[in-house]
Amino acid sequence: MRPWTRLALATIATAACGKGDAPKPTAPPANADAALAVAPPLDARPTASADAAVAAVPAVDTTTGASPAWQAGPPVVVGDTVDGAALRKANRARLAADRSPVTILQGGTARELGQRLCEAVVPKRPPATPVLLKPNMSGFDWFKNPKTNGGDNGVAGRTTDPEFVRGVIRCLKARGHTAITVADGFGGQPKDWDRLIDVSGYAKMCADEGVPLVALDDDGTFDVEGDQPGKPLGLSGMAGTHVPTLLIPKIVAAHLDHGLFISLPKLKAHRFAVFSIAIKSLQGAAMYSDAAPAYRQKWRTHKEVGAAIDLVKKGDPRARKVYVAALEKFAERMVDVFEVETPHVILAEGAPAMSGDGFQVLFPSAEAMAVGGTNPVLVDRVGAQLLGLWDHAGLAAELGGHRTSPLLEVAAARFGIDLADPPVTGDGAGLLAQRRPARLYAMGDFVVDDVAAAEDRQVHAARVDDAEVPAMDGAIEPIWDRAPAHRFATDWMGAKTPHASTVRFLWSSRGLHVLWQVEGTGLKVDTSRPTDVERVGLYQEDCVEVFIAPDPAVPRRYFEIEVGPFGHWFDIAVDRSGRPGVKKEDTAWSGALTIGTTRDAAAGTATIEFTIAAPELIAALTAGAVLPLGLDRMEGGKPRRYLMAFPGRTAKPNFHAPSGFGTLTLDP
Repeated sequence: MRPWTRLALATIATAACGKGDAPKPTAPPANADAALAVAPPLDARPTASADAAVAAVPAVDTTTGASPAWQAGPPVVVGDTVDGAALRKANRARLAADRSPVTILQGGTARELGQRLCEAVVPKRPPATPVLLKPNMSGFDWFKNPKTNGGDNGVAGRTTDPEFVRGVIRCLKARGHTAITVADGFGGQPKDWDRLIDVSGYAKMCADEGVPLVALDDDGTFDVEGDQPGKPLGLSGMAGTHVPTLLIPKIVAAHLDHGLFISLPKLKAHRFAVFSIAIKSLQGAAMYSDAAPAYRQKWRTHKEVGAAIDLVKKGDPRARKVYVAALEKFAERMVDVFEVETPHVILAEGAPAMSGDGFQVLFPSAEAMAVGGTNPVLVDRVGAQLLGLWDHAGLAAELGGHRTSPLLEVAAARFGIDLADPPVTGDGAGLLAQRRPARLYAMGDFVVDDVAAAEDRQVHAARVDDAEVPAMDGAIEPIWDRAPAHRFATDWMGAKTPHASTVRFLWSSRGLHVLWQVEGTGLKVDTSRPTDVERVGLYQEDCVEVFIAPDPAVPRRYFEIEVGPFGHWFDIAVDRSGRPGVKKEDTAWSGALTIGTTRDAAAGTATIEFTIAAPELIAALTAGAVLPLGLDRMEGGKPRRYLMAFPGRTAKPNFHAPSGFGTLTLDP
């Protein structure tokens, strides 16, 4: 085992720029000593003792622990080791002293923003200095067929726009840099990486610019080119961290030592980490020696989240506490990774920035923007504010007091950085003049959405005497004019549709009376089925649905009533409060329904009128009561339409999500 010192960049720079067609290696710096001199020196070089290097890396020989699909994989450590303690010490010192302003730019294309931000933020280095660009290429769920998903390929909007990276490359070329490499890690198999660089546009962009594209993988495919840039190196001095088995990609170590390491994350909300900018983006470079291949061990950084989500799905009352604890552990580990691999520069692409969950629920910003700086913690602080996820009381209520991402809080404490009032410059600084709305859709079954909170989610029910209750026959009597109309034509994501609905409520001592007038209906119902018995599976056809909770203190316990345009019905009591000994679904519950309907097939309209007279609900009907309410509608044709009065904006249509509820106020 030879000691790790400098790595020749002549051959590090190649992997796959296109499918099986890599460019020639970039030439090495003409003056390596000059290149080394411009980077912050490490306080101590890695140990020169091979024996010491071996002793410093725990459990490195784990090839036999490979899964069956990967049992032919190479060893996870190739014999070199890096002084992790020296890296951490140097990075802590650099960040603690760096109070340079964070730059916000606004307007223009992604390419223009990338070039402008690079020019404004990236420190000038001798042209011979090798530069590593790490965009966020792997931050997506999976590929989608754009033909069946409204043009969405599943990648765009979640990952860093390759045109933004192109702008940075052209900025660097204009400065004379020739040793430029683009690289990111990815947890899929080699064929998946090939598909990713094709679908995302990175293969073409890198080929156009003549810049190598590296997969940070030790999969025996992309790490064997040249000097094996994706091979993991051991890290000494990590025993006291939360990631004692952390490894570092060879090409990252080289650029940290004597190059320029620039991270180019996507500016977006994240369903687990709260947001993903500088700190979170290094998950793509994480490797661990616990099993082989090392690059497929990234999940170990957030290994507790699976158990937390299982509890969330079960409605276990412990779920949120376990979820927050998992996030806090993730934060500690990610900051450990970040402390070793701190990029020299952060250039974050927000053209547009993306709120939501970062994967399936996407709300693009109205402005095209970019944010960058040489202190990644301060970039995250400003980026969080741009996303509305800084010092947010609603977020604190959901995350046990954390008013922003725990990743940012842990990093600030670790590096001794004051987050109160970071210096900001650039033509986009004015974007922070007013609080920006937060829109976070989290894995932990909660939503922080300032935009949705501002929507009209209040419905009122007018009180009537028992003698005034209209007949439930589908004929609209004048008494219904007393009831305020609530009209909507939105689907579960808030998109406008041609399927409008108007809903009215009356209440009396006899029950809750509901009137639906639906438009744009195809009347897709199996009319051969009887209407005098409960219709299981009615939600698969045309129907309207009312969800109402009799106790606002327990909003996750509610009644669900489905009624079709021909009078078919289904009712059920649902309890997702997580209370012990309570059935989650009680199909034996009866809403004591009285139903009347009429239809006009030619006009595509239907009137659906019904009374809910269940004793448990009648007991909750008191003047001034405010009850959780969901109003939803199915159009069961092809394609199926999931319509919601209060869009839940969940990853998939989900009428039961808390984000899809408003309130029903019982007027005196």
